[in-house]
Amino acid sequence: MPTLPPLRQVIAAHGLSATKALGQNFLLDRQLLSRIAAIPGFAPGATAYEVGPGPGGLTGALLEAGAKLTAVERDRRCIPALAELEALFPGNLRVIEEDALKIDEPALLGRGVHIVSNLPYNVGTALLLRWLGADWSPWWDSLTLMFQKEVAERIVASPGDEAYGRLAVAAQWRSRPRIALKVHRSAFVPPPKVASAVVHLVPAAEPEGVRLAVLERLTAAAFGQRRKMLRQSLKSVPDALDALGALGIAAERRAETVGVDEWVALAAALSSSSEPSPGRP
Repeated sequence: MPTLPPLRQVIAAHGLSATKALGQNFLLDRQLLSRIAAIPGFAPGATAYEVGPGPGGLTGALLEAGAKLTAVERDRRCIPALAELEALFPGNLRVIEEDALKIDEPALLGRGVHIVSNLPYNVGTALLLRWLGADWSPWWDSLTLMFQKEVAERIVASPGDEAYGRLAVAAQWRSRPRIALKVHRSAFVPPPKVASAVVHLVPAAEPEGVRLAVLERLTAAAFGQRRKMLRQSLKSVPDALDALGALGIAAERRAETVGVDEWVALAAALSSSSEPSPGRP
């Protein structure tokens, strides 16, 4: 196994600095990075995917864990540092200079992929929602993602929690998320203003007869007016109030009290069998 140089040395050698415009904060603690790389529990030779590797801290940890890794980096300043890792782990690392939001990942990677990333803060939620919107069964086997702690708490929140909302419903109807690791802001260079957390998600079983577009329309209406009762916030969604009554969901409740299973049941009641297949917009 190659010996990886200290990350501060790599950053200094290539004149790198984190760029706020790209949502960058570099994580330098090799021991912590190894703990993150171990969270998915994949076997050596498993296919992994990383977005925004920067100077390659987590990249190196994933390679040490035995991953066959594809890393996508849009900051060309980091490409030489990543090329050094390619040379240290020949055949196990592929670096692509591109915007991750523009990549057709299933075509590039195939199926059975473990996504592990210290996501750039400015695109993290957008990427998560994109991956959660993948067809059943998704092309990925697990997601292990670093977020701001506030976002991580929104992903795993339960009904009644202040953080519970559309992101919790979107994550929990498609996956089983948990906070696997909390990371203090001092672990990063430069330190962000907030703490971070690593969320681990694995795919859930597919609910029958549910269209993603219907679920999104329901939660957008309800959580967009979360202080109103459902009988008011869902008036704009055709047949929603009738479906509430049929399912025994009190129209006097508010969105944050409705569980994920109840949102899914409501979406199923409004999803016509003549519309596109379940899980598709």
